[in-house]
Amino acid sequence: MGEYSKALSSYERSLEIRKIALPPNHPDLASSYNNIASVCFHMGEYSKALLSYERSLEILKIALPPNHSLLATSYNNIASVYANMGEYSKALSLYERSHEIRKIALPPNHPDLASSYNNIASVYDNMGEYSKALLSYERSLEIFKIALPPNHPDLASSYNNIASV
Repeated sequence: MGEYSKALSSYERSLEIRKIALPPNHPDLASSYNNIASVCFHMGEYSKALLSYERSLEILKIALPPNHSLLATSYNNIASVYANMGEYSKALSLYERSHEIRKIALPPNHPDLASSYNNIASVYDNMGEYSKALLSYERSLEIFKIALPPNHPDLASSYNNIASV
């Protein structure tokens, strides 16, 4: 609904309760920090989003095995903030870390792998490294063609991304 202040207030209240009720490295705390970060991200408050996403990641690194897909999601979220801030080298490094985990944690044609290639391509595109962007966009399309039905909107986006490069 776009009522970010209300959402943030509720997420912060949830976090305070979870801090009291749960051990300090419980995954539900990571989820609370992630939710707060997501709202801050949508509000354009990138510094606050980074702090909460990074706190979430710290907890997940303790609570989960090193190649758990939630860690990949966490690295991906942090990368998205850096990408929106124009800090492309940091974004690229984190997107690649996320991708490496997904390659281990997921089947080879999982849509999240295609999304990883797409995110990496987007950063290369923004950096003006078009040949690298094109390769990643094409790899993303290959996976989406296997994983998704032929009329899925993500396929259209993939073709559009390739054309734009």
